[in-house]
Amino acid sequence: MNPVATLFLAFAMSTDAFAAAIGKGATLHRPHWREALRTGLIFGVIEALTPLVGWFIGRAAAQYVSAWDHWIAFTLLAILGTRMIRNGFKASEADEKKPAAHSFWLLALTGFATSIDAMAVGAGLAFVDVNIYSTAAAIGLATATMVTIGVLLGRVIGDVVGKRAEMAGGVVLIGIGCVILVEHLQLL
Repeated sequence: MNPVATLFLAFAMSTDAFAAAIGKGATLHRPHWREALRTGLIFGVIEALTPLVGWFIGRAAAQYVSAWDHWIAFTLLAILGTRMIRNGFKASEADEKKPAAHSFWLLALTGFATSIDAMAVGAGLAFVDVNIYSTAAAIGLATATMVTIGVLLGRVIGDVVGKRAEMAGGVVLIGIGCVILVEHLQLL
């Protein structure tokens, strides 16, 4: 795979994480750039590791990964999105009620849910002549960049949207899960 194709693949893999990051940034109390960078790094590392895992699994049994990846991603994103919507109904209009940061585990779970497709891509790359390590690094770097920007953009959107920001982020996560599911079901 040439460098231009790798770059396009890297940014394509980061788009769902970017959308989720906007929702995460919108739910925080004026997230600082350090929180945005922390979130970006967590998502980026996970997004870099999942194609590697997929590649190794793809070497062993690609049909098993591709048969279930869309269901796993849909389920995780639907659960997280529903949780965000439910929390949005509980939210107070006061900014003081918003957290300053999300927990590591919540970010890691969201990062994993948005990177299931990268695992499937990694499984597919197992059958192509590609340097999986440089490709995974490009995917991770693109995701870290896009998520950091997304959290900061979410800060602006959160100020505009107010207490419904978390609900909007939940709807986005569920929407991403639905798109992943529909895309895979249409291929059948």
